[in-house]
Amino acid sequence: MLNACTGIPGGVTPVKNFEIKQYLGQWYEIARFDHSFERGLTHVTATYELREDGGINVINRGYNTVENNYQKAMGQAYFIKDDNVGRLKVSFFGPFYSGYNVIALDQKSYRWALISGPNRKYLWILARERTLAPDIVDRLVILAEGYGYDTNALIFVDQTVDKKLTEK
Repeated sequence: MLNACTGIPGGVTPVKNFEIKQYLGQWYEIARFDHSFERGLTHVTATYELREDGGINVINRGYNTVENNYQKAMGQAYFIKDDNVGRLKVSFFGPFYSGYNVIALDQKSYRWALISGPNRKYLWILARERTLAPDIVDRLVILAEGYGYDTNALIFVDQTVDKKLTEK
């Protein structure tokens, strides 16, 4: 049962030749599937930092439009097997881990990524900038459709610069 939580959907392959040092830093959430832990959040970012124990600190941050404030969730991630394969387990709640699978990546410059959870209910498009070229978004959506994801369910995240939000 625990393996299912840290798994990868059937037919989906994590990227190989993954370099964690290039992946570290801040990413903007371009699109995602809806989930209770991100519902109502805009301006979502994920920041990855190397831990002393070889794992990765994960800091997710988003603006809650109902409460008018930023929310932050901190977790940790570890490679499941090889550290050169984009397949990790991530936890925000103690000993409970979930799959974090990098299934597409700009391996030249690490400017965008397509992330899957342990099943087809979780999908994210991330980028190093607040926006991502439409042709790249289209390519990632088509790839996700080919993997069996319902891309009609994608929510595109508001990342527009808003001075009021940057002051909070």
